[in-house]
Amino acid sequence: MERKSSALLRRPAVKAKTGLSTSSIYAKMARDEFPKPIRLGPKSVAWIEDEVDAWIAARVAASRQGEAA
Repeated sequence: MERKSSALLRRPAVKAKTGLSTSSIYAKMARDEFPKPIRLGPKSVAWIEDEVDAWIAARVAASRQGEAA
């Protein structure tokens, strides 16, 4: 059975992990092309690490198949 990470990533960590800018992250979220964050408080959000990792894996798979990421 695969162990899932329940770690939360704040925006700087998501940017570092994906290489995307803040505006790119939010633009992709608006088009349902990137995982949505969860709200931690009135002014803070975080992304579930497993969801970000799955998004990265899907981009790698698409790239290997010659599709646009």
